[in-house]
Amino acid sequence: MLYPHLNGKRVILASQSPRRLELVRGLELEPVTWLKNVDESYPKELKGPAIAEYITRRKAEAYLSEIKPDDVLITGDTIVLIGNEVLQKPKDRIEAKRMLEQLSNRTHTVASGIAVTTTKTGIQSTVDTCEVTFGPLNSELIDHYIMKYQPFDKAGGYGVQDIIGFAGVERIVGSYYTVMGLPTHKLFRLINNLKSQL
Repeated sequence: MLYPHLNGKRVILASQSPRRLELVRGLELEPVTWLKNVDESYPKELKGPAIAEYITRRKAEAYLSEIKPDDVLITGDTIVLIGNEVLQKPKDRIEAKRMLEQLSNRTHTVASGIAVTTTKTGIQSTVDTCEVTFGPLNSELIDHYIMKYQPFDKAGGYGVQDIIGFAGVERIVGSYYTVMGLPTHKLFRLINNLKSQL
């Protein structure tokens, strides 16, 4: 068994993202999903990747009083950074189009926070970053993508695993899974760190 220290534990993924669920399952974990509405605002003085980790911890805090001693809670958040601007989830088609036009023919940073929380250990979190370069994205591709894929649940208005990634991404420096929304290598380490703590 890969995770004997999780025997008898309930692993909870606090996300409605099918991508995050797929990635957690890729680590041979079988979580239940549990979703609460959490305020994803952050202090304006926070900059860069620290924002993703802050929101990840904020999500964990929202569940802390409700998890049981045998629960292992996983939370995450992803943001896209282009210059000094933070791109979270677009509110509508207009905002999604603006974001994709901004990302066209440029390199941006994706930051994905991840946290593992138990009643015994509290919140343990980290963040991972990745550089993604898009080639030119023409308006036909952008319009088709927004119409067909409705990327309103995705930071920066895109999913790297969708047509926009296949057609537009020229280079990734870092973990592909971080761009998808969950740094699996960091989650694996956090889960293994629980061995000596539970």
